[in-house]
Amino acid sequence: MKQILSEIFSLKKYLLRLIVPLLMVVLGASVFVSPALATGVYQIPNLTENNWVLDQSDIISRVNEGKISSTFEDLAKKTGNEVRFVTLRRLDYGETPESFSQELFEKWFPTAAAQANQTLVVLDTVTNGTAIVTGEEVKPLLTDAIAESVVSETMGIPIRNGNKYNQAFVDASDRLVAVLSGEADPGPPEVTETVQVEGTFTKAEDTDKGNATAWVVGLLIAATVIPMATYFVYQINQPSSEG
Repeated sequence: MKQILSEIFSLKKYLLRLIVPLLMVVLGASVFVSPALATGVYQIPNLTENNWVLDQSDIISRVNEGKISSTFEDLAKKTGNEVRFVTLRRLDYGETPESFSQELFEKWFPTAAAQANQTLVVLDTVTNGTAIVTGEEVKPLLTDAIAESVVSETMGIPIRNGNKYNQAFVDASDRLVAVLSGEADPGPPEVTETVQVEGTFTKAEDTDKGNATAWVVGLLIAATVIPMATYFVYQINQPSSEG
């Protein structure tokens, strides 16, 4: 019996030496895959003519993207004021929507003259953080207060209410075009008070962690149980030494 247990223990140690490096690779991949998808300003292509929407997160439908682009193009022709929307999946470590949008604004419009009639809106879909940067010439129409209301309320309300990105960008474009055309500010959407019931659904992030943990535990259990079961089956099927 001692010999059997010794052989099982040796076999388990051997399999663990094979499995542990594999587990380290799997866990390492789960940690480093997300940062690899981060976006920095240096990865954003240079601005081209009539490039009004850069939807790297793929959250705006083609129909709405076309509608927004057409609206912004008409605004530019009529008033000289230009608006750009940018969506990102994830920002570089230490970056915020505000810092990123300012850096991108300066990259696309490097001089004060180029920035004067520009408005840039940025959304990071990981945090749903938004930011807006405006040039000096549009501030008399698009004041800092209105600009902040556009991202925090006109966009923020539908995003907080179920990640309604298409509605957020369409509503924001309509409001920006109205204001930058010299019309009265239509203001943010009305907020209807609702009773918030705490959900029992698992967050996607928690689900990913739970799945990773389940895989690790499952592999460790398999590394222990399978060798033992295999060995006992082997022993049972061996012919008796007495007969």
